[in-house]
Amino acid sequence: MAAAEPKPPARADAARLLARGCWSAFWDYETPKVIVVKNRRLGVVYRAVQLLILLYFVWYVFIVQKSYQDSETGPESSVITKVKGITFSEHKVWDVEEYVKPPEGGSVFSIITRIEVTPSQTLGTCPESMRVSNATCDSDKDCVAGQLDMLGNGLRTGRCVPYYQGSAKTCEVSGWCPVEDGASVSQFLGKMAPNFTILIKNSIHYPKFQFSKGNIEHRKDGYLKRCTFDEVSDLYCPIFKLGFIVEQAGENFTELAHTGGVIGVIINWDCDLDLAASKCNPKYSFRRLDPKHVPASSGYNFRFAKYYKMNGSATRTLIKAYGIRIDVIVHGQAGKFSLIPTIINLATALTSIGVGSFLCDWILLTFMNKNKVYSHKKFDKMVDPPELTAEPELSTSEPSRQDSTLTDPRGLAQL
Repeated sequence: MAAAEPKPPARADAARLLARGCWSAFWDYETPKVIVVKNRRLGVVYRAVQLLILLYFVWYVFIVQKSYQDSETGPESSVITKVKGITFSEHKVWDVEEYVKPPEGGSVFSIITRIEVTPSQTLGTCPESMRVSNATCDSDKDCVAGQLDMLGNGLRTGRCVPYYQGSAKTCEVSGWCPVEDGASVSQFLGKMAPNFTILIKNSIHYPKFQFSKGNIEHRKDGYLKRCTFDEVSDLYCPIFKLGFIVEQAGENFTELAHTGGVIGVIINWDCDLDLAASKCNPKYSFRRLDPKHVPASSGYNFRFAKYYKMNGSATRTLIKAYGIRIDVIVHGQAGKFSLIPTIINLATALTSIGVGSFLCDWILLTFMNKNKVYSHKKFDKMVDPPELTAEPELSTSEPSRQDSTLTDPRGLAQL
């Protein structure tokens, strides 16, 4: 008799089954099992959560935030300003060359509305200001020669001398004399200041979208010479009266002119570039920037001097100026439809709807009366079959197809 052919080893069969399972897992499609729980209250909660999530994404994310657009914030911007007008004080007429500092016409400038002038200061010795700490004295012993106070007006000589008026005495200093509060004269320039006109030329550029625009209308009929700003009829005539700016900021002009202050002119360019370029318009707002309710830091003033020669001696006029500082601030955001953020936000919306299922599953498996029954229905507990070994020979009969066994099917019968 011919010798019987050797049976293939058990390990080869096991490897073949494993390979077949791997290919099956690669080509087969798997879908999660759906369980319908007939519970009206739970169903209402589930649909309500889904509806709220859907409304949030449709209304807020896509309509309000326009998350289907690619966006760019902080446009490239340039600002040029020009002030016109004349005013007068008790002693002279002032033109724009004198009351605007600095004169270059940048985005930050000051309009002087009140000054305190100390004329004809020369280098010499004079009494120190009484505003300086430890400046008052009774005798020379109270004044230390060579002492320099950083908040004072000069180097102390060591002498105690009478003050400019009254019977008080202060330590003598060497510096520009007389000191500021000893001979200053106040002058108010704000009588005509509300009628000063300020031209604010602004142009912006969004480099991502190659979009540029300016805030002046392109006309050749002398439009800018006869217009002033109006939000409805003259939006592209950026000529503002100073009084209008202060009023829109909610301030009293006379009070502000005496103490000084900082007013912000905010230009906002929010542009939806899916629409026509004519729909991208500037929006102006005005507000006071310095804290007027904090006396220590409210108001605005600065000092400057004008130098000249008198009888061969260096002389200067010191001016302490109070004014309204204008800060032009430009910001904005541009957006345009883009496929990538649209897909990302749609995927986020569809994924977020699953929060309703998670919430209802948690309620179902935690707080419902039959939570154990629902748990048995939702989760199948499986037991692994015994591993194949190489020692026994494989039977010629068909191998068992049962790979797992339900350990507790009772929950199914209770539903």
